Amino acid sequence: MQVLQGLAILLTLQSAGEALARLLHLPYPGPVIGMVLLLGALRWPAVQMRVQAVASFLLSHLSLLFVPVGVGVVTQLGLLAQHGLRLLLVIAVSTWIGLAVTALVLRRLMKAPHD
Repeated sequence: MQVLQGLAILLTLQSAGEALARLLHLPYPGPVIGMVLLLGALRWPAVQMRVQAVASFLLSHLSLLFVPVGVGVVTQLGLLAQHGLRLLLVIAVSTWIGLAVTALVLRRLMKAPHD
């Protein structure tokens, strides 16, 4: 029962985030705002228990969430064959850029004086 309650909490917060994003014309996606709301809601032990239950359930079935992606790739094999090398190059370069920026930011933060 806690899994369903936790899922209801997650979906409610995502919907609230989507509503806030649309009503206030915020430049952030609704699910991101919902995650910020979830961060605040996790201060209550009742929410923590329910979200922990649904998180454990979702993590134990995580492999099922990749099935739609796999089906999508298989249905687009023609495009993958046509643009596959370019896609691979873009993915590799963007991953390395992301890693480099993260490392530089971390290095800068580690050097910053602590207050």
